[in-house]
Amino acid sequence: METPARGCAPWPDGCRGAVSITFDDGLDSQIELALPLLGSYGLRATFYVNPTGRRWEKNLAAWQRASQAGHEVGNHSISHTCSRSFRDLEGDTPSLETITLDDVERDILAAEERLNAAFPGQGRRSFAYPCYQDYVGDGAHRQSYVPIVSRHMLAGRGRGEVANSPGTCELAYLWSWPSERVPGVALIGMAETCAAQGRWGVYTFHGIGEGHLPIPPYDFEELLRHLAASRERIWVAPVAEVAQRILTWRKGT
Repeated sequence: METPARGCAPWPDGCRGAVSITFDDGLDSQIELALPLLGSYGLRATFYVNPTGRRWEKNLAAWQRASQAGHEVGNHSISHTCSRSFRDLEGDTPSLETITLDDVERDILAAEERLNAAFPGQGRRSFAYPCYQDYVGDGAHRQSYVPIVSRHMLAGRGRGEVANSPGTCELAYLWSWPSERVPGVALIGMAETCAAQGRWGVYTFHGIGEGHLPIPPYDFEELLRHLAASRERIWVAPVAEVAQRILTWRKGT
């Protein structure tokens, strides 16, 4: 891949914008449906996994094959801790309000150690904030853990309203579009907005036809079909690859 020059758009081969397709939680449908569909259209994505438990152990070989095929397997923490309000948690159940910055850092680094062992040649990866939430504590004691992600990860994917501007976006907390139940035509419109504005759009998916945040397979495939037909205008790449390209472009090297 050629080195981008500062002063022009960072996207390769004359593309006008970029998108990344991301998935959370390492669900079975991502292996059974998403990976084959992506492969059939020659597209690569980022899969944020929690490297622990039976599902992780059962699917590890499949994730290793995905990594070898050029997909990014990203860090989604081990514990997947969210706000007690979001999950309606009570009592002694750990939540973002009850853990510390040190707890978060240990969790991220423990996940990173397991991912490095499972995918030794992948290189630096990105992180996805569980439930899109980037803080610990509450009230006057609330603190962001974006600096921890910035220190240890190439990029962090959160949630936002618009696509990311390559010149000004916060790589440690990238904006993404939650894409469950979104019609294919709307997903295509998001990609076309990136091309029109020279921005980087990040889609967040969970289950393909399954789970509590699903998207029907036909809507997902409609997006892939459009992106495959638009390669000359819209660059599709994993989050870590786009983030690294932007970093290089910003340095002007």
